[in-house]
Amino acid sequence: MNRTRRHFVLVQLVFSFASFFHLGQAQIPQGSSSLSTIAIGPQYDTTHVYVAPSDVNGFVASFLGTFGGQSTKQVIATVTPTPSKTTSQLLQTPVGTVSLFGFLTPIPAPFGAERTGYLVTNMDAAIKKAKASGADVVVTPFPDPIGVDAVIEFPGGVKTQIYWHTTAPSYTPFVTVPENRVYVSPDAANKFLHSFLAFSDGRVVFDQPAAPGNEIGLPGTTFRRIQVESVFGKLVVLVTDGHLPYPYGRETTGYEVDDLGSTIQKATSLGGKVLIQPVTLQGRTSAMVQFPGEYIAEIHSPISSAGH
Repeated sequence: MNRTRRHFVLVQLVFSFASFFHLGQAQIPQGSSSLSTIAIGPQYDTTHVYVAPSDVNGFVASFLGTFGGQSTKQVIATVTPTPSKTTSQLLQTPVGTVSLFGFLTPIPAPFGAERTGYLVTNMDAAIKKAKASGADVVVTPFPDPIGVDAVIEFPGGVKTQIYWHTTAPSYTPFVTVPENRVYVSPDAANKFLHSFLAFSDGRVVFDQPAAPGNEIGLPGTTFRRIQVESVFGKLVVLVTDGHLPYPYGRETTGYEVDDLGSTIQKATSLGGKVLIQPVTLQGRTSAMVQFPGEYIAEIHSPISSAGH
């Protein structure tokens, strides 16, 4: 009997360790639009914003005051695999979500260079898929206070954090889905596109080889503009020679709003600065706005509703 009991305990221990080392497996939250992809939905993806600790509260007030929504409770945590400390909170708005960090210590590399965070259904599967797509795993999976994280890099130098939560979240879908705005060189464009599509199971919605250069501050020129959609959300690839006037290339996300004029008024009344005045092209009117903490965002409205 004792031998049988010891064998049973050993089996339980082995099962427990096996469960621990497969942390990256999670149930898909309700509302997921696909069971065949590692993505869950755009409302589970975030723009990563790093500001000085002294700018955190100002950014929160300005960003939420402009777009609406709410913030999770601010915590102080270690969100990197090596020792560090940062304030951390999630700003959830109807038009996009921000993971906000105000580091109280120096920021370990390569953190701060990743543009976005994508929630995945299964970390092991996501890492495998990233490698198969041609992406590089620049930070291997590591635990954080609420799950597991890793950082991958697509061809063209585009870094993205992927994460999995111990407790699957359930978030309200966006009113309008934000755009992940990616700038790559002509040499890297097709490689990036191939890799991202393979990783995300996405599709090209539109590939415009000669889009008007006004969108990137270069009137009288053209550039290649590619629109991609996947369960992760929207992606705009801007293929340029890198000769970009400020602030183009600094923005990582484009936010769609019903009324661009009133949105800009809210932003400027709350400490924001209009870096690029509204311009109409590509079926919409858009502007560039800098929020407190120097976060730069593209904000746009469809032509049918812009300015009303």
